[in-house]
Amino acid sequence: MNVADQHYVDLSSCLEDVPVLINGRTLPSFQYSPNNIQGPGCTVDPSEVTLPGCSCHSHSCCTESCSCLQTHGQAYSSTGTLLHLNRTDSRYCSPVYDCNALCSCSDACSNRVVQRGLQLRLEVYGTCNRGWGVRTLEKIPHGTFVCEYAGEVISFREARRRQLAQRAQENNYIIAVREHAGTGSVTETFVDPARVGNVGRFLNHSCLPNLFMLPVRVHSVIPRLALFAGRDVDAGEELTFDYSGGYANQHPVELPSTQSDAAVQASRTDVLQRKACHCGANNCTQFLPLDLSVLS
Repeated sequence: MNVADQHYVDLSSCLEDVPVLINGRTLPSFQYSPNNIQGPGCTVDPSEVTLPGCSCHSHSCCTESCSCLQTHGQAYSSTGTLLHLNRTDSRYCSPVYDCNALCSCSDACSNRVVQRGLQLRLEVYGTCNRGWGVRTLEKIPHGTFVCEYAGEVISFREARRRQLAQRAQENNYIIAVREHAGTGSVTETFVDPARVGNVGRFLNHSCLPNLFMLPVRVHSVIPRLALFAGRDVDAGEELTFDYSGGYANQHPVELPSTQSDAAVQASRTDVLQRKACHCGANNCTQFLPLDLSVLS
């Protein structure tokens, strides 16, 4: 693949630290945003800092002294890759929290990963039978943060309105994050990257994906839907995740919240009709999943 001979442009228009390459002759119609933005019906600005920070004055936080790590646990290695990579092999795993804007640690802290944004060279390209897709132009080690699934944060009413207004040939992008507290209360967050979104909106489904999704809280109570490499990924491979929230044909994981009896569930809103799956995996279910279930 010789990108030098192609007419490539940066799809992000320099909004990402690393250009998102795409053939400039055929640009999709949407507004690029690296992060979630406040959409219709959303009462919380996703860019507002609402989580408390640590008082660490070190280059990188350590569990012995960091209130963030003591409260939420250590999610990343010293190089920024996910720890506990068996989180997709069991039914339960811990939520992920980055240090945030109110933390006193340095920008180089190993607990600041998702907030750094895209750090990999990715290309949006036209697939043979699945529309747009995303492939990596470099090797990606297991556990590496790849990109967010970012878009408008909207209300349930707006999400349902958009869903019902969809035509059969249109893609459904909306993901609903439902958090169930021990008191029985439910908090819902709906993210739709159809009109405003990032490179994550072009990721295709696979029944045997190489990425998995985890909600990660950074500055705001609204989670970021972060995609990590579920295995070592070679340069040139298409990047995919399972729209049902599973990984390697396993059941979607359930993650407890900070309350011992709570669980967090994220699911893609029901599509109006099932669409055929063309992922080509040996375990292909023949249809795209109706629900995406990733938990935080």
